[in-house]
Amino acid sequence: MNELVAGGNVPLPDGAVTFRVPGPFDLSVIVTGDSGKVAGDGDFVFYNQPAAPGARLQGDTVTVDAGRLRAGASRVTVAVSPAEPGTPLGRLPAIALQVRGPDGRPVARFTPQRPDRETVLLLAEIYRRGRGWKLRAIGQGYADGLAGVARDFGVDVAEEGGGGPGAAGGGPGMAGVAAGRPGGAAGSPGVAGGQPGPATGAPGNAGGRPGSIAGAPGSAARQPGSATGAPGNAAGRPRAAPTSAAPDGFLPLVNAARASAGAPPVVLDARLTAAAGAHAAAMAARGRLSSESADGTSLYQRVIAGGYAYLAIGEHLVSGPRTPADFVEYCLSGEQTRRTVQDRAYTQVGVAHTVGPGSADVYWTALWATPLTPQGLGDWASAVLRLTNSERTAAGLRPLSPDPLLTVAAQGHSADMVARAFYSHTSPEGGEPWHRASAAGSTHRAIGENIACGQRSPAEVVDGWMNSPGHRANILKPSFTHLGVGFAGGGSAGTYWTQLFGG
Repeated sequence: MNELVAGGNVPLPDGAVTFRVPGPFDLSVIVTGDSGKVAGDGDFVFYNQPAAPGARLQGDTVTVDAGRLRAGASRVTVAVSPAEPGTPLGRLPAIALQVRGPDGRPVARFTPQRPDRETVLLLAEIYRRGRGWKLRAIGQGYADGLAGVARDFGVDVAEEGGGGPGAAGGGPGMAGVAAGRPGGAAGSPGVAGGQPGPATGAPGNAGGRPGSIAGAPGSAARQPGSATGAPGNAAGRPRAAPTSAAPDGFLPLVNAARASAGAPPVVLDARLTAAAGAHAAAMAARGRLSSESADGTSLYQRVIAGGYAYLAIGEHLVSGPRTPADFVEYCLSGEQTRRTVQDRAYTQVGVAHTVGPGSADVYWTALWATPLTPQGLGDWASAVLRLTNSERTAAGLRPLSPDPLLTVAAQGHSADMVARAFYSHTSPEGGEPWHRASAAGSTHRAIGENIACGQRSPAEVVDGWMNSPGHRANILKPSFTHLGVGFAGGGSAGTYWTQLFGG
C-alpha cells in the first residue's frame, strides 16, 4: 500500500475504487471535465444526492468506477467535511483517507496535515492519464464549507430560503449546502453499521506526524449513514412520535439469522434498548441519520451513561423500514451489515424505532454488544500482545513481555480519554506517556506509546498500527522489551486503545 503525501500520485487499478474516511465526517465527490468545472448539479455527489453515473456515496464510503463516468468526465475530486455542518475540522479526529481497489485490497492512504478552522478539505482527485487513471493527494482546505467548494467547481449555490434546487419542494441539489443539510427526496433507507473486524478498515494517523516517540493516534472506524430518506431539519418541527422499543418479532428473526451462520443467540438488554430508543428519537427529531445527537452526544456515550460497559459493540442506524421483518431483512442485505448481525462475539442486543415528525420516515437503532468483564478485558490485552509479538517475530525481533505497571498506565490513559473526552498522547494537564509510566511505578528508561480509536477488535487495531509508519516503528523498535495494553469503550469514537512500550 502507498502512503501518499500532498502532491503524491499512484496509478489506479481498473474497476471500482472505494474511498473511505472513518469518523464523524461526510464525503463528497465532484465530477468534472478538462475545464475543471461541473456540467451541472448532477456532477456533485453528497449526502442529499448520493449517486451520479460512475460514483455512489453510501455511509462513509464513496465508490468511483471511472469507466462508468458520464461522457466527457476526466477528473473526480473527493472532499471531506464534518458530519455536523460548520464544525471546524481541527476539532475532530484526524482525517485518514483509505483507498481500496476492486478486490478490496488497499491501494493508498493519505493523512493530510491537520486542518484548523477549515470546514472542508479537498482530499484527492482521480484523473485520466492516457488510457488509465491515477490518484493524486491534495489536502486543500476551505473555511466556507461545501458552498465554497461548489462555487469553485462551477455549481450554482442557492442561498437559504431561495428557490433553487434543494429548497423546499425541490429535488436534491446544492442549495442544501447553504441551507444546512435539508433532507433529500424520499428514497432507499440509509444505513450506518459499525462492523467489527478488519473489514471496517484500519485506523489512520491522527495528530502529529508518524515516527514520533508517541506515535500518531488512529482515527475512528465507525460508519455514519447517509440520510437519503430523511426530511429536512426545519426549525420549530413537531416532536418525534414516541419510540417503540424492542418491537415484537425482532429477536426471533435475528437469532434465526445468527443460527444459520453458526452464531449463538443474543438476548435483549434493557440498558442497550434504552440507549437505542433515545438515539432513534434523537435522529427522528433531527430528521437525519447520525451517530451523534444535536448536542454532540454520541451513541456510545449514551450506552456508557446508561450503565452498560462494553468490550465489543456494533450498531445499525437505518431509516425507512416499516416493520421488524423489513429492518432485519435490510440489515442482512449487505455483507458488512450482515456480519454485524451474525457476529459471534455479540451476546446482547437492544433495538428501537421512532417515526419522524411530519413524515412517515421510521428511524431505527440497533445496538449489538459484548459486556465488559475483567476476563474479557484481559483476553483482549493478551490478543494485542500476541499479535504485536507475531509482527516482531516475523521481523526477527525478540517478543515483548507483558508488564503489569505499563498495563496500569495504558489502561488508565484509555479510560481517561473516554472520561474527559480528549484524544491525544498529551493529557489535558500536560501529562505525557513517560509521566504516566513513571506514575504507575515503571522504571523503564525508554517509553513509547501508540493510541487508536474506533477499531472494533485486537486484530483490527494491530493491523492498523502496522499500516502506519509511526505506529509500526514503535511495534518494531528493537530496544523495547515490555508492553502494557489498555482499552476503554465510550466517547465519540466508541473504542480507545493504548499500547505503552518500555525498554
